[in-house]
Amino acid sequence: MRGSASYEMVSGDIAKVRDFVREFLTGAQTVRGWAVSARAMDAARLVASELATNVCKYAPGPCLVDLETDGTTLSIVMWDSGAVLPVASDADPTRIGQHGLELVLMVCQSFEVRRETVGKSLRARLALADSSDNISPGRIAG
Repeated sequence: MRGSASYEMVSGDIAKVRDFVREFLTGAQTVRGWAVSARAMDAARLVASELATNVCKYAPGPCLVDLETDGTTLSIVMWDSGAVLPVASDADPTRIGQHGLELVLMVCQSFEVRRETVGKSLRARLALADSSDNISPGRIAG
């Protein structure tokens, strides 16, 4: 199952991205009968929100979001026109803010950054079911 949406990443679009993810996963549950845990729904919306926030802050302008699921995992791919690749900061409990990518890496099975002909794409993959086998620290590849 696949879904795509585009945004200009202006005020309110971060919430629209979160809603798109919720509607997509709700459709996977309703139409396909696939199980999506509450934790997975929350984590997917968090990841999409953090990635969209980074677009707003560092690469404002057009953004494409592609979602795909096979009923087991969800892939979130976000493309923007910015050339700067995101980098997770070193752990620092005294730092205020800039924890978004750290959170994404904590809840995803995998995370990948790719340079594109124009801009970059970020791919996050999350498990849709709760299982200790599916919860592992995310890894960043570039």
